[in-house]
Amino acid sequence: MTSDEIDLVQSTFEQVRPISTAAAGMFYGRLFEIAPDVRPLFKGDIAEQGRKLMATLAVVISALHSLPTILPAVSALAKRHVEYGVKPDHYASVGAALLWTMERGLGASWTPEAAATWTSAYTTLSDFMIGEAYGKPAG
Repeated sequence: MTSDEIDLVQSTFEQVRPISTAAAGMFYGRLFEIAPDVRPLFKGDIAEQGRKLMATLAVVISALHSLPTILPAVSALAKRHVEYGVKPDHYASVGAALLWTMERGLGASWTPEAAATWTSAYTTLSDFMIGEAYGKPAG
């Protein structure tokens, strides 16, 4: 990702942060709508899971300019997700739900450029996570 693309992801995420609780709710609602098979993977309080999701996104997005510094933590997260029952094909549904949530959260700020950049960022990270967790890239 270019520096400008990283800046765009970071600035658009900052616009959604004030509604992070609602955004997390939208995300999980959409995820369970498009991928009902993942619902049983979430055994705890979904509101708490939403807080964790938004906190994790904040850490990863804030570190995009120095991505190598957080890759070990991202790798560990990916491997933990295997223990929870996450499969490689679940990443596509998560990405679709995330992009849908960002589109609704940003409204008019969700430009074609923002959509393309968020898609690229998510694909890069999810491919890395799949490779770390399962030893193969997505696709």
